[in-house]
Amino acid sequence: MRALAVADGERVLAGAVAADGAVLAGTAEALYLSWVRGDVRRIGWERVQRASWSPDDGVLAVSEVGEFGGERPVHRFGLEYEARFLAFLRERIASTVLVQRHVPIHGARGVFVIARRAAGGERAVTWLYEFEEGVDVTDPAVLAAAEAALARARDEVGDL
Repeated sequence: MRALAVADGERVLAGAVAADGAVLAGTAEALYLSWVRGDVRRIGWERVQRASWSPDDGVLAVSEVGEFGGERPVHRFGLEYEARFLAFLRERIASTVLVQRHVPIHGARGVFVIARRAAGGERAVTWLYEFEEGVDVTDPAVLAAAEAALARARDEVGDL
């Protein structure tokens, strides 16, 4: 794996090389994506929504936490099965989730209320919600229900 510069105080704990030569590396604090063309992106673990590897096509998809109403960045890499790296990704992402609660809005479909914190705990808790597929996010009643669910969760959990 080619060398990858990471932030001061960080060190690479696990990594993988994609089929096109891109380098993926993880520190305790962040995921680094380094494309062959030279671009490098640092994503704090609390900003990684999910990472999933498909054995059918050998593609690792890394989804970032998006802003409401905006497009969620997704990065895809052709990657051989890398058990250690994939386990590392799962562990680091999960380590930032403090609360995850499903709240039905229409039947069984609804919203996930999530509280996350940076891996080192040095930043405040970020509260967000993620709608399930098929939920009409343009419906004001749905948005109000999501906001109410988030407020309830914050009240119940208190300061984390």
